[in-house]
Amino acid sequence: MVISVSLVLLVGIVMFLMIRSGKLKGGPALVAILFGFLLASTDMAPDIQEFLNSLSRTIADIDL
Repeated sequence: MVISVSLVLLVGIVMFLMIRSGKLKGGPALVAILFGFLLASTDMAPDIQEFLNSLSRTIADIDL
């Protein structure tokens, strides 16, 4: 749950910065948000969540 919330915040901040800089307009941002909500209610949601979890575990295992 913590990874999901922090990932949502990170993506939200990136989207906000893209809108503010003019690289992403309000209409496409709204479509992206709606697409995310619709995608979360499909059968693909658990697979996407597992992919994000494995990606975050891989990143966490990297030693710098």
